[in-house]
Amino acid sequence: MGVVFREANRDEVPEIVALLRDDVLGQGREAATLDPYFAAFDQMQAERGNLLFVGIDDSRAEGARVVATYQLTFISGLSLKAARRAQIESVRVHSDLRGQGLGEAMFADAEDRARAAGCGLLQLTTNKARNDAQRFYDRLGYVDSHVGYKKTLD
Repeated sequence: MGVVFREANRDEVPEIVALLRDDVLGQGREAATLDPYFAAFDQMQAERGNLLFVGIDDSRAEGARVVATYQLTFISGLSLKAARRAQIESVRVHSDLRGQGLGEAMFADAEDRARAAGCGLLQLTTNKARNDAQRFYDRLGYVDSHVGYKKTLD
């Protein structure tokens, strides 16, 4: 499989949303219409340091397709000796390609991009129900060092 990681294009939003829906949690929380996703993509493009990436498999006879995605946000701050950090979110690999090394390649790509942006830390959160993902992050050397909280704002 020849997967190349690059910044996402607006016309790839439907394929990216399909990846977000392609698991137990995503099926129940992603919207049916694409309009809010296109609006969010446009907003992300307007923000500095908020990037969406795709993994493109161009080795198929049927043509290239989006097989992975992640969002990388760069955050400057004062803590940790004014360390610049990157936050990785919305990590997805197409369900029929999981367990084949694509996730490792995706994280290597994200780590390289974070280092190139001057980041000394790459951080993430994951849903407590994602046991396989947690084992994956552990295997990559990520440390379960913090407790995370979220609050829905109405």
